[in-house]
Amino acid sequence: MNIKLSLNQSEYDPIARTAKAFGCKVEDIVYLAVDEYMSRIGNFNQQCGPNCKLIHTDLNAMRDAALNTRNARKNNLPMWADSAASVHIYESMPDAEPSKSDGSKF
Repeated sequence: MNIKLSLNQSEYDPIARTAKAFGCKVEDIVYLAVDEYMSRIGNFNQQCGPNCKLIHTDLNAMRDAALNTRNARKNNLPMWADSAASVHIYESMPDAEPSKSDGSKF
């Protein structure tokens, strides 16, 4: 079974750099994120420490977080994504180049 995840370049690049730094594939990083999230939903008491339980013990809150994240992606990049190329307000200046985010480790 395959799941298709559509990312823009600014979201993909930090994941690819992380996978390279860890010596694994991009799919491995994405699977880890899915595994951790699904493990929390399946067993709050054993998968979460005290701080995690404060954030992740309400299914409605987790659903809202998933929906809010989906909706936010329409107009915003996540904190770990590289900056997107942007157009300068002055026509005589070249477009800004994408750059690595401070929110991404690699």
